[in-house]
Order: sequence, then structure tokens, then C-alpha cells
Amino acid sequence: MKKVYKLLLAGVFILSLAGCSRAGRTKESTSGQEKKVLIEQYLRIKSQNGQNIIVSLNGSPAAQSLYNQLPLSVRIENYSDNEKIFYPPKKLETEGTPPAKGPAGILAYYAPWGDVAVFYGECRGASGLYELGETVSGRDQIKNLKGEVKIEAMTKSDSK
Repeated sequence: MKKVYKLLLAGVFILSLAGCSRAGRTKESTSGQEKKVLIEQYLRIKSQNGQNIIVSLNGSPAAQSLYNQLPLSVRIENYSDNEKIFYPPKKLETEGTPPAKGPAGILAYYAPWGDVAVFYGECRGASGLYELGETVSGRDQIKNLKGEVKIEAMTKSDSK
């Protein structure tokens, strides 16, 4: 009887350790389903002539794909009358990424062409245009971006 009791106790102990190993990586919702804990991610766009723009990423698959490619040095180009664009080296994963539409400051990915757009005017939306995040600092500087820029990853503490 003591052996059974000890085995049962050991089993409970092992199960409790297994439950602890998930701490910090997932969070249980009220419906009982697990969901990932999002870590806030930012990127900084630095130009050669002093612009410094900070973007808060939305945690989508496309935003994560871009973040994983940082740091980048890219050429930023004018496009239309409301956005600047650049081309990341690899295509971004768009499945599960929300469509882009909204005020100035939106960072978006246009999948058909493979470019990332930084909107200094309203983002009117389009088929294949996905939202990556939103500018939290330097929105008024986007229109003046030109030439080579550096894009680097940031932590939450760096963004303050």
C-alpha cells in the first residue's frame, strides 16, 4: 500500500513540474484555451539626415517576419501621395495578419509586390495590404524620409 501511495505522490509531483514549465510562455484564457503571450516589439527607422521614427509592431505573423529580418539597411522610395516604401530581403508571412486601413502612421506590407509601406497620409486599404503596426514617435517625419535608412529592432524600454 505504501508503494502505491509513493508512486501516486511521485506522479502528482511530476505533473505539477510539467505544469510549471509552461509559465511565461502561454497564458490560459477564460474559455480554457491557451493563447500565446505577446511580447511588445518595436522597430526604429533611422535616416541619414536625422529622422528617427519608432513603430510599435502588432504581433501579427507578417510583423514577426519583418522583425526577424532586422537589422536592415534599405533604400526608401516615394510612392503615391501618402506613403514611403522599401523592400525587405524576404517575403513576409501574411496568414493571420489583419488588413491595413487607417490614419497616417500605419506600417503595412503589400504582399503582391513584396514592399513595406510607411504611411504619412491616410492608409485607404487595398487587397493584399496587411497591417504590421503603427508609428508611436516621429510620424511627422515620415514624409521627409529619403535615401538609405537603417531599420533596427527595439525593446519596450528602448522606445521611451
